[in-house]
Amino acid sequence: MSNATPSALRGQPRDQAGKAREAFGGIDKSSVRSTSDGPDFHAIRQSPEFRRLRRRVKSFVFPMTALFLLWYVGYVLLAAYAPEFMAQRLYGEVNVGLVMGVGQFATTLIITALYGRFARKHVDPEIEEIRREAVGDQR
Repeated sequence: MSNATPSALRGQPRDQAGKAREAFGGIDKSSVRSTSDGPDFHAIRQSPEFRRLRRRVKSFVFPMTALFLLWYVGYVLLAAYAPEFMAQRLYGEVNVGLVMGVGQFATTLIITALYGRFARKHVDPEIEEIRREAVGDQR
């Protein structure tokens, strides 16, 4: 069932449609035109350079994600099924579980820093090259 009001389902009478257009600054659907001034995103997506860039990003992101998920699930499973291991004291009141829990935060920060460095060195230059080619700038 539709949430629209019965008058909305029937459509607006002609005189109300004109008033609605005026209320929105006189802009209607026929005023919106697509331009060919911008880059051809379909062609960019099909280009070998863009495909190579996507493979490069995936080659970093997927292994790091898998590694982190394994690390996280391992931590959760150890906490659930090996509490005696997690409770082993390492130094004073600091135990294995606490160190591994803080390690989760540290790992997140390290992966973020690694990705930032990876993107700066490998991804950003290729994006700039693809962008220059797309707009026709041959510097």
